[in-house]
Amino acid sequence: MKMNLHLLLLFMLCFTGLLAQELPQSVTLEQAVAFGQENNRQILNASRDVQRAYKERWSTIAIGLPQISATANYQNFLELPTSLIPAQFFGGKEGEFAEVQFGTPQTMDGGVTLQQLLFDGSYIVGLEASTVYLDISKNILEKTALEIKKNIISTYSSILLIHENILFLEKNKNNLANNLVEVRALFRNGFEEEESVEQLRLTLSGIETQLRYAQNTKKITLNMLKLLMGFPTQAPLELLDNLESLTTEGLFEQEFRSDLNLENNIDIKIATNNLRSESLLYKYEKSKSLPRLAAFINGNYTGNSETFSFTDSDQKWFGAALFGVNLQVPLFSSFKRRAQSQKAKIAVDQAETNLEETQERISIEVQAAINDYELAVETYFTNKENLALATRIEQKNQSKYFEGMATTFELRQAQLQLYSAQNNYISSIQNVIQKKLNLETLLNTSDQ
Repeated sequence: MKMNLHLLLLFMLCFTGLLAQELPQSVTLEQAVAFGQENNRQILNASRDVQRAYKERWSTIAIGLPQISATANYQNFLELPTSLIPAQFFGGKEGEFAEVQFGTPQTMDGGVTLQQLLFDGSYIVGLEASTVYLDISKNILEKTALEIKKNIISTYSSILLIHENILFLEKNKNNLANNLVEVRALFRNGFEEEESVEQLRLTLSGIETQLRYAQNTKKITLNMLKLLMGFPTQAPLELLDNLESLTTEGLFEQEFRSDLNLENNIDIKIATNNLRSESLLYKYEKSKSLPRLAAFINGNYTGNSETFSFTDSDQKWFGAALFGVNLQVPLFSSFKRRAQSQKAKIAVDQAETNLEETQERISIEVQAAINDYELAVETYFTNKENLALATRIEQKNQSKYFEGMATTFELRQAQLQLYSAQNNYISSIQNVIQKKLNLETLLNTSDQ
């Protein structure tokens, strides 16, 4: 017993080790998206909904295929029922009754029934509806996958941007720490006022607070990325891409045709399938006025016995067979079917209106997304130039300050201007990525 327990524990440890080995230790952006498409929990559930739709479709198809059922029935009368029959039938006196028991105490019967649907208008509509239901499930899966992909790319890039911000903050912290050492030395020698030291200490304290916050935010955002990927949050994960690989020319170049095809937009696909679905429901309500025709064949065997001898070879069985056709013709429903058809027709009109509105709304959203993306790109290049200018200005003011040509106030203003330019630069990259993701999601033509 102990040996079996040890083998079981060893197997579980080995199996756990194999699972751990399958997890990647580091991922590029493309690998993160691919991993998330396979393991994200929302995508997994949406994929299961598609599988359910396939099963639902087959269950609908099966309604029109032969249906076979078998029955078996065993009865054991603890006391046979007694019937009263006029005694004169047996030569007795008129007005008297004889007590008679019919049958045997034990009976068993079994049979098989084959049913086949020959015609049903609602069944034909149901077959079409099952296909539409499957398409709707696929649309939901596609929409879920698009949203998760968008969120993974956005979160992955956010981590890289936070890391870049951390590098800026660490560089600023080191520069301020060095400046503070020099200013303190000047203050001790009487060449600088105490206010200059306090100003630098104040700025350094703010930078250190921002640095700690950014480091904590990076850890939280990494866990959010793991959650989106369907990756264990406790497992280590390193990002292989960097900001340089992210900000390639492709990020800032997007070709736009004057006749953009919006048919790939997932919301338009869903609205189109919703119209198909409502149209089929309308046809279904109308089909309820059509007749329903079905056929069946039934075979049955019955055995009777004083004791339970149904398994004996000499047991007598009496057979019966039946063939029949069932026709149901709806005649009058007190205008119920008419009201349901009219209600379904109203739903079709609503679906048509929703489709038109969705098409127009998506067209406007695409134009707005193009405009936002182009503005984000222009803002990025502007902030990139501003960062270079602010860096040079800060360096010049730092040199002037230690040469006695600039005041503490001027140095602090240059530093704050640099920090603002750094934040604007980081934000502009994030804005370009987000605007491009929004545009690609609307057009459903992303290359990632």
